[in-house]
Amino acid sequence: MANNFADLFEHAVDAMPDRTAVLQGERRVRFAELDARANRLADHLAASGIGAGAHVGFQMHNSVETMETLIACFKLAAVPININYRYGPAELAYVYDNADLDALVYHACYAEAVRAARSRVPRVRHALCVDDDTVRPAEDDAVPYESALADRPTARPSVPRGPDDLFMMYTGGTTGLPKGVMWRQEDMWRVLGGGIDFYTGEPVADEYQQSRIGAAGDPSTWFVLPPLIHAAAMMPTFTALWSGNAVIFQRRFDPEAVWAGVARHRPQVLVITGDAMARPLIDAYRRRPVDASSLLAIASGAALLSQAMKNTLLETFPAAVVSDSIGSSETGFGGIGFAQKDDDPARGPRVRTGRGAVVVDDDGRPVPPGAEGWLAKTGAVPLGYYKDPGKSERLFKSVDGARVVVTDDRARAEADGTVTLIGRGNMVVNTGGEKVFVEEVEGVLKANAQIYDAVVVGVPHERWGHQVAAVVAGAEPGPIDFGALEQHVRDHLAGYKVPKQIWVTDAIVRSPSGKPDYRWAAGHIAGRAPDHRSA
Repeated sequence: MANNFADLFEHAVDAMPDRTAVLQGERRVRFAELDARANRLADHLAASGIGAGAHVGFQMHNSVETMETLIACFKLAAVPININYRYGPAELAYVYDNADLDALVYHACYAEAVRAARSRVPRVRHALCVDDDTVRPAEDDAVPYESALADRPTARPSVPRGPDDLFMMYTGGTTGLPKGVMWRQEDMWRVLGGGIDFYTGEPVADEYQQSRIGAAGDPSTWFVLPPLIHAAAMMPTFTALWSGNAVIFQRRFDPEAVWAGVARHRPQVLVITGDAMARPLIDAYRRRPVDASSLLAIASGAALLSQAMKNTLLETFPAAVVSDSIGSSETGFGGIGFAQKDDDPARGPRVRTGRGAVVVDDDGRPVPPGAEGWLAKTGAVPLGYYKDPGKSERLFKSVDGARVVVTDDRARAEADGTVTLIGRGNMVVNTGGEKVFVEEVEGVLKANAQIYDAVVVGVPHERWGHQVAAVVAGAEPGPIDFGALEQHVRDHLAGYKVPKQIWVTDAIVRSPSGKPDYRWAAGHIAGRAPDHRSA
């Protein structure tokens, strides 16, 4: 089986050429049209020296052109590299250099930062700029995207492709430097692209099964809200396309526009990222309800939903299934859970594992039911970190002859085969010898009606080493009743887990994928007196 992402896409094109593939604003692009434009871009890139194994950065928000860029790269067996468009010039220059970019495709609104970063990294020899609603700087020397496609042939490139072709996803940056996680494309397809059925765990029969089944049924529409620079959006998008379904994109996450799109396009699936998207979506829906009866599934990935938001989603959209998935760039899909109302907000998210996810001890061996350990992954796992053999060796291990990825996530193996997530080991606050996982405290804080969003960090303490602290955003204007908030936390958690200092802010800063930016939180509280101190 070929199992290259481009092959899987072309199978869908051949089986369903006239179906709608992508919707963006007023644009509606058919599978055959998306394929033809990707072929034109691939021809331009090939003529510019981009071939198998070349690294092509895409610094782009969600758009038709973003998908064309990804597909064109895969058609050439080149490696698209996701570039966080929120980065400044110094961070961009680091990623451009670390990823060994040969070329870059970017939207015009990022041109100034791109120009500053490229001046520091001369190896990026070719650049394409995609027009948006921003006026390009006069000194921008990149090739205009549409000009690059003009008069190019629409025939598919004749390039050898295979399952070993590289897929790379840059991850991190909220707590440390970004790093590239390398996968074989077949392995990524297996764990996050439907190559293994998400619910039954059964591998598909062949590379044509998704397109074959898609062509035999009616298409659905998926509204993918997270940014395509994150696997939480890229892989659901490809999964949908490989099965002949349509995908809706927005340039930026705009809750009011999302509901307008739901009312207009009637999607069956809404892909979101945790509370960071769920809360503003609920707020916007309450302000201006629309007919959302088409929604059959609200699927969250990359950042878990708090119990409070699960309750709200289930109450607001009773006909929809609400799911939470665990995974990472280092593990792919690790398991899925379906929301139930009124679970204990202090209990970690519980999921039924899949794709070889297990809980292991410090030696990488499975723990018995009831025991805690590290969430790990066997089977289809990454090749390692790009240009970092030391980090790769620490994370990607061999246990009893089997390749295992041992993550920083603490988890507990349950007797019924599920796994309860406790928190990230690298985000733990050690206070007086007790370990506090920040996600646990964040979930309880956000379950209080006064709190809209929260990030928990550790602050130095002379006696205890560190204490638990929090930065919170209120749900309503006006002061927060800190006494009531503290009592709420104590009702669910031990006293040493209660935040001893709290800073109030207008909004919590998160990454484009919705994950908390802990570096921002640390900088926000530095040199600033807390709004509340606990006794």
